[in-house]
Amino acid sequence: MNAPFQSSGQSNGASLSGSRSGNTDRPALTLLIAAPRGFCAGVDRAIEIVERALEKYGAPVYVRHEIVHNRYVVEGLKAKGAVFVEELDEVPDDAPVVFSAHGVPKSVPAEAQRRKLLYVDATCPLVSKVHRQAERQIEKNQHIIFIGHAGHPEVIGTMGQVPEGSMTLVETIDDVAKLDFGPEDALSYLTQTTLSVDDTAEIVAALERRFPQILGPKAEDICYATSNRQAAVKQIAPASDLVLVIGAPNSSNSVRLVEVAERLGTDARLIQRASDIDPEWLVGVGTVGLTAGASAPEKLVREVVARLSEWREVEERTITAAEEKMVFKLPRQLTE
Repeated sequence: MNAPFQSSGQSNGASLSGSRSGNTDRPALTLLIAAPRGFCAGVDRAIEIVERALEKYGAPVYVRHEIVHNRYVVEGLKAKGAVFVEELDEVPDDAPVVFSAHGVPKSVPAEAQRRKLLYVDATCPLVSKVHRQAERQIEKNQHIIFIGHAGHPEVIGTMGQVPEGSMTLVETIDDVAKLDFGPEDALSYLTQTTLSVDDTAEIVAALERRFPQILGPKAEDICYATSNRQAAVKQIAPASDLVLVIGAPNSSNSVRLVEVAERLGTDARLIQRASDIDPEWLVGVGTVGLTAGASAPEKLVREVVARLSEWREVEERTITAAEEKMVFKLPRQLTE
């Protein structure tokens, strides 16, 4: 495939991870690396919260749910003394606990307070913004239609911000058709922050057609990092024979990147580590696109580049869709 794309203009010959070793038997491989990729500000903040909690309180520090959806990150924090659990009843009374970046229902901090646990909330500020919007919409006596994926911790956390029965989850356009509301009902909608931009726009359009009175948030709920990473994949996928997405199967934003590439007609694979790559995937492939979900560290990107360079003569090109400078403050209890 040779569709046009926008490049940073740099063919990074100085960083080919040893591909210029003098062995000319390997076929050439053009590697289009998406930017932005990997860690977003919310993930950076969440990981630093756990690390600072370990420094301040000492190990073990308990973390309710995976702090972010990436096995490499979780295992690294375990090695430093973090203990990951699914519920608060697994946390001893005298141990500090961190809530994951995905957010938690209101019942979780309430239970922590009841037990007088020392807790730190690592919820991404952009998820917290959706929580506040939900509260405001309920105060206005609106029923909330929430667009998201059932069972995802962010969805569970957001639906847990409001009284039971005051929010209805929809995942698809078909779900919109099944909603049992009328023109007299006061409705609003919110969305999970890590959804497909295109799919969500279609669901929102279906909601607005069906319920003209429905009110949306002032600004899109899908976070900047999710949107930017999808935009970058849209630039590299048409020019690629294969797109590799580094991320976990339970990482919503990573799975969406695979879907974005596939929607553009490009073969795409979700991998967690370089060892997941099957050399057979590269047969007949001249250009590979590479990106990483928002919870995958840059170290895993370089690991993949090194792996590809073992088989092919790699030329890297960085394709930039957006610049990111977002930084989120840490909780005051860890900075004082």
